[in-house]
Amino acid sequence: MLKIQNLSVSYHDHRVLHDVSFDVKNGEVLVLIGPNGAGKSTIIRAASGVIPSTGHIRTNGDDFASLSPLQRAHYLAVVPQAISLPPAFTVWETVLMGRTPYLGFLGHASSFDDELARQALSTVNALAFSARPVGELSGGEAQRILLARALCQSTPILLLDEPTAHLDLQYQVSLLELIRELAHTENLAVLVAMHDLNLAARYADRVALLVGGHLKAIGTPREVLTTESISHAYCLPVQVVEHPFMDAPLVLPKSTR
Repeated sequence: MLKIQNLSVSYHDHRVLHDVSFDVKNGEVLVLIGPNGAGKSTIIRAASGVIPSTGHIRTNGDDFASLSPLQRAHYLAVVPQAISLPPAFTVWETVLMGRTPYLGFLGHASSFDDELARQALSTVNALAFSARPVGELSGGEAQRILLARALCQSTPILLLDEPTAHLDLQYQVSLLELIRELAHTENLAVLVAMHDLNLAARYADRVALLVGGHLKAIGTPREVLTTESISHAYCLPVQVVEHPFMDAPLVLPKSTR
């Protein structure tokens, strides 16, 4: 599992994340929710080693602070937030970059690496356009390629920062269904930062509510997504009701007029 203990982050002497602690279990999707500036993306970036932090990020007894970037890349893969892919590379070349931590001195991919790339592309239904330059991809296709690259890395932990941003509803649903299926069938520990509360309610095994860099609640969607907690966190009156045809809560904002 991914174990985060007393994680804190400061920018220019301003504390933006305050002693946050939680675990992400194997076979689980844990979704970070909270208003803008709550610290969701900060946790993803700190756990992936992109920004400095204090506290501990561990898995299997290893503290990530003691690992090199190459060693850390054997434990976790990251799907970053809406980045631009190098347009000259093909889809195949981009996905194969996920094997970089395992390549030898000369950096040549083996037949085993190629097979993992094929499997990853097949998983995200992108094998048919593996020869296309990534500069020609739509936003939804590019996001699937980022996920395929992370899957090709073959790590037990997967971090995703706003993976559904800028995607239409069809791609949001298909991507999140795939992520949840992978977590459950491949026994991955998956941590996702997400804005949409109702998508979180539908696809998360557990949710963690962040407000102002503090962890306010963690538990199942029903335990955390309550009228009182969400209204207070977002400074907006909401009503949380049972979804009419799904086994999940549904968050409805009330009119402020």
